[in-house]
Amino acid sequence: MRARLLSLLLRASRPPLLWGILTGAACVAAETFIAFALAQVAPSNALDVVYLLGVLVVAYLWGMGLGVIVAVASAVVYDFFQIAPLHQVTIFSGWTWVPLLVFLTVGLLVSAAASLMRSLVVEAEERRREADLDARTARLLLRAEHLRAALPVVARRLAQGLGLPFLAIELGPVGEDPRHTTLRLTDDGAGIGTLVVPANLPAAMMRRLRERVVPSLEAVLVAARDREAISTALAASRDELAKIAEEQAALRRVATLVARGVSPTEIFSAVAREMGLIVNADHTAIERYEPDRTVVLAGSWSASDQGSPPPVGSRRPIRESGLSALVLRTGQPDRMTAKEGEAGELDGWAGDEQVVSAVASPIVVEARLWGVMIAFFRAPEPQPDDVEERMRDFTELVATAISNAEARDELAASRARVVAASDETRHRIERDLHDGAQQRLVSLGLQLRMAETTVPPDLPKLKEQLSHTAEGLTLVLEDLRELSRGIHPAILSKGGLGPALKMLARRSAVPVELDVRVDGRLPERVEVAVYYIVSECLTNVAKHAQATMVYVEVEAAGDTARVGVRDNGKGGADPGRGSGLIGLIDRVQALGGAIEVTSPIGHGTTLTAVIPVGDG
Repeated sequence: MRARLLSLLLRASRPPLLWGILTGAACVAAETFIAFALAQVAPSNALDVVYLLGVLVVAYLWGMGLGVIVAVASAVVYDFFQIAPLHQVTIFSGWTWVPLLVFLTVGLLVSAAASLMRSLVVEAEERRREADLDARTARLLLRAEHLRAALPVVARRLAQGLGLPFLAIELGPVGEDPRHTTLRLTDDGAGIGTLVVPANLPAAMMRRLRERVVPSLEAVLVAARDREAISTALAASRDELAKIAEEQAALRRVATLVARGVSPTEIFSAVAREMGLIVNADHTAIERYEPDRTVVLAGSWSASDQGSPPPVGSRRPIRESGLSALVLRTGQPDRMTAKEGEAGELDGWAGDEQVVSAVASPIVVEARLWGVMIAFFRAPEPQPDDVEERMRDFTELVATAISNAEARDELAASRARVVAASDETRHRIERDLHDGAQQRLVSLGLQLRMAETTVPPDLPKLKEQLSHTAEGLTLVLEDLRELSRGIHPAILSKGGLGPALKMLARRSAVPVELDVRVDGRLPERVEVAVYYIVSECLTNVAKHAQATMVYVEVEAAGDTARVGVRDNGKGGADPGRGSGLIGLIDRVQALGGAIEVTSPIGHGTTLTAVIPVGDG
């Protein structure tokens, strides 16, 4: 009841006029009965105030016009029932018209005040509702993920709030329509949209729309548009950051492989896969240019099982109309579509007839065009402009990997040449000593012994001197033989690894437990490396380890030879402090092997070496 009464008092439209007439008559009748009741206790000239209540009510609800009519009717009734002579209208006779005139004047003022008060109250209520409507509109627009999708909902809310049968908000201009009226929405003079309302609306509603609704809607639309632009920019930034983070992670993974020195084939496969995922390619290929105008596939990747790329290592001629030839001519990144004629690589790459475009980036190694990296796409839309730039980061890693691999190969070849030259020099020196100096010393020793037998008995001192000289010559021969064995043991060349290691064990100052599991002969370079590893380890044990036992294990299984030397000495060996172990490491690495030294203090030293046997 209270809410209905408030709604009646605050509604913008007035109640029906008939209700006002009936209400006015009822008020006059009720006021008359009240005046009769009050006449017993109040003077008659004070009862006119009672009649002003009806004037106030009618003027507030139905306006000043009906309020004036009710005021005149109240004056006549007041004159007829309350002013002597009673039951007569004396408004035009005698001086009784003066209080009636005062009453009418007061009634008019009350009617005007009530009408004005109603206007102010209704306007205040309208503004409150408009503020609530603006707040709801702002919430809807500012919380909407997409501005255009939220406009129909906002338009319906505005139409309900304003009491309009139709309202629409459009971004941009709207064509002429006699059924509608359009109000332009602007931001600093620039159009941002259009408010569409029904035609022939009352002037008060149009003024309300122009003066209050349009400005607030413009402000909210501008704020919502700016928020959407900021949100879009932030989303794009997040996507770009995520893309950059993903790309950096992929580059780190490839860089880790490069730093670990894995084989180029493994790096090429990893680069092809990572790059394909980053640029959303359907296929990727890494090709190496050859001098005979052909390319060799170094690595490839496909996003799906559809099609089968050529095997790694396959060779194909360069098509002059293809992308590989274009990069070879220019040395710059480029792209190509199937619509550009015979597209070379695009002609059913990997058996995939849906490939329609490709982007290529050159691989430059030390200022030399080494090859090309190509990404193939099925999507018909053009690829982003930054694809070449993103591919360039991967091609630089490929170039680094190739450069590192070539440097490692050159270093390994250089080490192998040095080791081979050293072994050859040792072998030659040992052969020269054996065939030259040792043979001459043996001959001189025999001659001295023969001279000793021809000395007469009466010259015992001479005979003793010759015998002493022959013994000294024999000792020199033994020293020379020891030196020759250290340079290159002849027993290794003649008898193989087993007898040579047994000789080292017999000559060791520390007892050796030897376990050799080698069937047949190994390549000479491997046998020499194993011999010197065991020899150097036994020498170090005797000098530094303070050990009582050395365990030597040599095994040749499959394509590798494994050497293990372990002692029970004091440990603490550091390969960096001794040239012998460093030389062993260089020798093993030159053969493509690996060597590991473990020497905890107080727990002995263990050396393990693995050497590829190869073909010898």
